[in-house]
Amino acid sequence: MEHFNWESVPLEVMSEMISRKVISGAKAMVAQVYLKKDAVVPEHHHESEQITYILEGALKFELDGKEVVVRKGEVLHIPSNVPHRAVALEDTLDLDIFSPIRTDWLVKDDAYLRRGERERT
Repeated sequence: MEHFNWESVPLEVMSEMISRKVISGAKAMVAQVYLKKDAVVPEHHHESEQITYILEGALKFELDGKEVVVRKGEVLHIPSNVPHRAVALEDTLDLDIFSPIRTDWLVKDDAYLRRGERERT
């Protein structure tokens, strides 16, 4: 058993637009992801199922040819291997849950997130 406090989990700054805190077990992981307004998570896909719970703010997702806005208190389930993209409509804090774990995040092989793209408005 491990017990965590988010305050003691190190903040990883991905870019000037995105940062995160990650806690991982052997088969599932959870991350707090901070996105500044207009931050872009470029289109990508992964084996992991993803559950995104918006704690503050709002994200506009593009997946399966559709757009969906997920706001504070709402949850989005993204199935395995579905390409998706997200744009922060305002400063946003989300809680992402992945299973299986995102090894690319743990070994820092996630350059798509580190580019610091902004939505052009």
